[in-house]
Amino acid sequence: MSTSSTHTANSPRGKLKLTPVERRASITLALLFASRMLGLFLLTPIFAVAAHAIPGGNDAAKVGLALGAYGLTQAIMQIPLGMASDRFGRRPVIILGMLLFIAGGVICALAKNVDWIIVGRVIQGLGAISAAITAWVADATRPEVRTRAMAMVGGSIGISFAVSLVLSPMLVGEFGLSGLFWAISLLGFVCLLITAFVVPAVPLAKSPIVQARPRDVLGHADLLRLNFGVFCLHFILMAIFIVAPGLLAALGGYDSAHLWEVYLPVILLSFVLMVPAVFYTETRHAHKVAMEVAVAGLVVVLALMPLASHSFFAIVVTLIGFFIAFNILEALQPSLVSRVAPPEFKGLALGFYNTAQSLGIFAGGVAGGLLAAHGRSSAVFLVSSGLAFAWFLTARGFKSES
Repeated sequence: MSTSSTHTANSPRGKLKLTPVERRASITLALLFASRMLGLFLLTPIFAVAAHAIPGGNDAAKVGLALGAYGLTQAIMQIPLGMASDRFGRRPVIILGMLLFIAGGVICALAKNVDWIIVGRVIQGLGAISAAITAWVADATRPEVRTRAMAMVGGSIGISFAVSLVLSPMLVGEFGLSGLFWAISLLGFVCLLITAFVVPAVPLAKSPIVQARPRDVLGHADLLRLNFGVFCLHFILMAIFIVAPGLLAALGGYDSAHLWEVYLPVILLSFVLMVPAVFYTETRHAHKVAMEVAVAGLVVVLALMPLASHSFFAIVVTLIGFFIAFNILEALQPSLVSRVAPPEFKGLALGFYNTAQSLGIFAGGVAGGLLAAHGRSSAVFLVSSGLAFAWFLTARGFKSES
């Protein structure tokens, strides 16, 4: 490296820029994370209807199990695979996870009934690579730019959700439910190649990984706060999207095939608006304050949603506000986990973190469905706002340096 390039990298402005290796690692790992989330989201908008075409597809309990099995097995495997990534490296664990993801997708594509789709979804979920991916991002980036890198990974969740709403009706309409699973498997294969040949290698920490124990994470107050936070965040995401599509359809006259016309600009606009907040957080080292403000914003936005649910414009505005806070928190929280956790069990800490995320997805879907079935949509928003307020109270106790 030349003297001038070294000087630029060490300057205050250079420290806030992603290096070529950091940029390459962040982009490719965000793509991998997006594929994992697509495995969850692609079925959500369409499966309950498309499943009627196969034996067992009219059994609501089996359809729900097929949707939820992925999240449950993800939750079970996050911690073991996070620990394995600390011991054996990020790349081998992610390759194994993608192979399971592909195998499960193929089983679903060949399935003749819902029972075999459940089997395939269980196998897909066993490839729980979120902890290894986020640990790899942390390994590949410096602390001063890590939140920006995590923003790419975190933002992929919102983008994956938008993409799923656009693609899944198109794929099922053109190729059927089997074609949707073949597309998921093909995406997994592409990501397998990216993992093996594109993502740059990063050395693991040299600390003795054998000392890492689950109690090290479970006894760490700030890590527990962050785990509770990501559980709340994804509980709220799944719960409100049990009722939001119906509201948008009723208020705006959209059918299920055209709701993406609302979701896509909402998510992309909110992602653009959150960038200044992330940049401010990095330059001012205000991670704790940013987290508190974003959670407080969630409380307010969710509390306003029952009032906004009578106007299409108002509900769209509150959804933009929700996704601004969501994207900020999705970037900040894993970055804080990587800062708080010692290097020797970073993967284990992120394993617990992603387990809490998967449990939040599952619990939010179940709770949101029960609330919507036995009450009004406003109950979902108010319960979510109350959960966000509990999160806000715990977040104020966060003490670790950012």
